[in-house]
Amino acid sequence: MKKRLLGTLTLAMAVSMGMAAGAEGDIVVLYTNDVHCAVAQDDENQVLGYAKVAALKEELEEAGSEVILVDAGDAIQGEAIGTLSSGEYLVQIMDEVGYDIAVPGNHEFDYGMEQFLKLAEEADYDYISANFTDLTTGEPVFDAYEIEEEGGVKIAFVGVCTPKTITSSTPVYFQNDAGEYIYGFRLDETGAALYDCVQSAVDAARAEGADYVIAVTHLGIEAECSPWMSTELIGNTNGIDVVLDGHSHSTIEGDLVKNKDGANVLMTSTGTKLSAIGKLTIAEDGALSSELVYDYEGSDPEVEAFIAGIQAEFEETLNQVVAKTDVALVINEPSTLDKEEKIRLVRNAETNLGDLCADAYRYVSGADVALVNGGGIRTDILAGDITYDDIISVHPFGNELCMVEATGQQILDALEMGARVTPEENGGFLQVSGLTYEIHTDMESTVKLDENGMFQGMLGDYRVQNVMIGDEPLDPDKTYTVASHNYMLKNAGDGINMFTECELLLEDIMLDNQVLITYITEGLGGVVGEEYAEPYGQGRIVAVEG
Repeated sequence: MKKRLLGTLTLAMAVSMGMAAGAEGDIVVLYTNDVHCAVAQDDENQVLGYAKVAALKEELEEAGSEVILVDAGDAIQGEAIGTLSSGEYLVQIMDEVGYDIAVPGNHEFDYGMEQFLKLAEEADYDYISANFTDLTTGEPVFDAYEIEEEGGVKIAFVGVCTPKTITSSTPVYFQNDAGEYIYGFRLDETGAALYDCVQSAVDAARAEGADYVIAVTHLGIEAECSPWMSTELIGNTNGIDVVLDGHSHSTIEGDLVKNKDGANVLMTSTGTKLSAIGKLTIAEDGALSSELVYDYEGSDPEVEAFIAGIQAEFEETLNQVVAKTDVALVINEPSTLDKEEKIRLVRNAETNLGDLCADAYRYVSGADVALVNGGGIRTDILAGDITYDDIISVHPFGNELCMVEATGQQILDALEMGARVTPEENGGFLQVSGLTYEIHTDMESTVKLDENGMFQGMLGDYRVQNVMIGDEPLDPDKTYTVASHNYMLKNAGDGINMFTECELLLEDIMLDNQVLITYITEGLGGVVGEEYAEPYGQGRIVAVEG
């Protein structure tokens, strides 16, 4: 194989709807991202499953290609199989498939730092990250990059985590017992800390003789990810040939993005839930091409059997019917529920499932107000029977109900923090019970954040206005009881830190999925009825333009 010379690379891209054949002498990088526990083939939901990943890997190897299998994060969380095993089953499955390298997504940390580091130690594959940093030493927790040599060609994989990990997982997991941050991700307001860190890793890999540098990133391209979007990373660095991206669940067949020197960098991403397998080929002549494999017929029987054995261990529990619903409960635009590309609403607008989840917290706690972050409500529930699997898929994080005393001002600040980027998505967008509010989207947000993405105050007027607690206007000086979960009230999840010093009235009393089951079975008599029929909710959150 001819080694690539800077500036002479040929970039190509394609989409595959069938078998992606390999060729002798090629080096193939298969890649996945944001699998979120979609382990088994599910034709109805366009999920390929890990057995197809393993089969494609084997087929390419049999055709004479050298194959490297990598994951760009958020693999071990998202469905019951992850929640019930704290990620253990997913690592076992990825080992069985034959992964070589993975990057921690923000949700890799959802079972706690101790558990994730344990999983990373147990995994047969290597976790890498240039910017996941032990702040007590200033050193990366994992190797910043790893070089794979195939046929005399050295390929460096540089890992990059989103600096938003602290606020999009659980902040306390990155702190010591004194509340001091002992882990970080090179977060600053300009993005320069991340760019410099990654550039150093790229330069080190080149100095070590890397012929190609592939950045495996969990950064995304959503506006809320700025200034750490994958496109921004490319635009502020050089020496990277390809970016395999995750985090925003984007389907990117193969975009060309200019780096800081004006050279093209190939960027690609597979979407989510194994709707596609990414295939990057380094041909014998040095050309790079990417394709997304959507419809692969092969399946590895040993991996199928391995997954089936794990699923059988908890299938009976998952299939237990716990309630029913007469209406579809949604987080997505109703007209897209049967489509492959759904339009998510719950992170920037009210939905009936958001109402239901918030009502559940208020019912069980007896609080004046309940707040639930849209990012913690993960999937739709269609009309019909509701199983434990359905419930745990809505609330897969294992958060626990808490209640605090808080002022009206703190509630207003929390709503403002959640609505600061509306109509763009924000995992911290708040679904509510016991109150209503308006978001004046024609106004620019004046929320001030600290260096860790936490709420620090306001620089101007509030976009959130006309907040009503029941039938009365919110009183900034009055004390109210507020129910949510430990992620928000105790651990400042999504940067909503205004409640962490409030007096705890209830602490960690019930898992989030059990809160939802309790409300439906006890509060609603086991049936979600017509009061939740409107998919866009009951008018608790109103967007005002002009």
